Amino acid sequence: MEQSIKKINRPPYGILAVLMIGAFITFLNNTLLNIALPSIMVDLDVEASTVQWLTTGFMLINGIMIPTTAFLIQKYSVRRLFLTAMGLFAAGTIIAGIAHSFPVLLIARMVQASGSAIMMPLLMNVMLVSFPVEKRGAAMGVFGLVLMGAPAIGPTLSGWIVEHYDWRMLFHFVTPIAIAVLLIGFFLLKDKKEKVDIRLDLFSLLLSSVGFGGLLYGFSSAGSKGWDSPQVYGTIIIGIISLVSFILRQIKQERPMLNFGIYKYPMFALSSVISMVITMAMFSGMLLLPIYVQTIRGISPLDAGLMMLPGAVLMALMSPITGKIFDKYGGRILAIVGLVITTVTTYYFSKLTLDTSYTHLVILNTVRMFGMSMVMMPVSTNGLNQLPARYYPHGTAMNNTTQQVSGAIGTAFLVTIMSNRTESYASEFAATAMKNAVGQPTAEMQQQIAMRAMLEGINDAFLVATLFALIALILAFFIKRAKQAEDIIEVKRPEKEKATKLIVDN
Repeated sequence: MEQSIKKINRPPYGILAVLMIGAFITFLNNTLLNIALPSIMVDLDVEASTVQWLTTGFMLINGIMIPTTAFLIQKYSVRRLFLTAMGLFAAGTIIAGIAHSFPVLLIARMVQASGSAIMMPLLMNVMLVSFPVEKRGAAMGVFGLVLMGAPAIGPTLSGWIVEHYDWRMLFHFVTPIAIAVLLIGFFLLKDKKEKVDIRLDLFSLLLSSVGFGGLLYGFSSAGSKGWDSPQVYGTIIIGIISLVSFILRQIKQERPMLNFGIYKYPMFALSSVISMVITMAMFSGMLLLPIYVQTIRGISPLDAGLMMLPGAVLMALMSPITGKIFDKYGGRILAIVGLVITTVTTYYFSKLTLDTSYTHLVILNTVRMFGMSMVMMPVSTNGLNQLPARYYPHGTAMNNTTQQVSGAIGTAFLVTIMSNRTESYASEFAATAMKNAVGQPTAEMQQQIAMRAMLEGINDAFLVATLFALIALILAFFIKRAKQAEDIIEVKRPEKEKATKLIVDN
């Protein structure tokens, strides 16, 4: 792919525009369904533990597909990959819109996910090979606008549609846009790919799928099934064994499916760790805040979505600005300032009460998202900047995979802390109430105890998320402005031996 892009004297803005529109639609779809889950439960008569598979299944397919994108990007043209990705996404969206049973809807979501998983690494790779290092921050900032803008409007748009129409309208709304983008790509994308002699190692694909899939499934299920469930710890153990086997196999191969050698570049390795830790911290706001406002405060789904909107919009708008600052000053100062803001605001979220005002929540969340906007894209871009060009597909695939896994781990960990601490506080408050009151606590008193216990459980989970943010802040002090490493092509063993023999003979 690099060859096809580099032939163009200036960045291929037409290709980038088409890719960004396609990426926007797929990213939007990721957050559209969350608020509609209760309506789907009622309409299709399924339990909460079943309906969450619409989210978990989507994440699983992403976790399985994304590691293969490094191979796909090297093997096929932008045009072919884009049309395949958008074709799968559009097909899944159409099927979901007419689904009248849960299994059909779940299959449709997984088809959507298989297309969506290709879009982000594809777009990021085109961005990296299209812009020089000194202009890459601004370019990735525009990419961040797309990446964060779609999830920003997702919950609010979803809340409005679900309140006024059937949940299937979420898919009917996206279908014509997806088809239009597919047709635009068909007529506008013309890039060719020179034939590349590279084959997919099927055993590596199997190990990768079982490894990443097992970890994602295990950690995603821990919140509902508990850590002592064989289904949880069994799949995590299988996932770890498969993942270790996958990594060892990749290290030994001359042309690995996913090259773990990129971790020898210190700035990439550091950026990868920071991104994973901050992703775990970020999920605290996305997960715990909606539970607090809807379950404890009784705020409607639409108002809950509106509460998150200013922060998400500010995060999206800040992305191009932080991109330009990154080009001028580097990622270290941005990451430190952003993580200080993120750490402080996450700590204040651990001080929620039963009557914290709606305005206070909006302001605190907006400031927190402002801090986050200075971290994710600059840190990730700084790490990718150190890689030689031929490693870009592996770097983008690795970043997206580790963020999926860390997101699942962070979600499971925080849900477990919230649940365990809620049970502990409920027992403590009930014992105190029994001691102070005459007779058994009334139903109203039991409900009050349950609410207070959940509130304290959420606060404790936010406190742990604060520690995650603090760890990321400490790591940010070690960031240095990355310079691209020399792109030295490794010589295969037979060629090395031949060259050595020539030197000896002479």
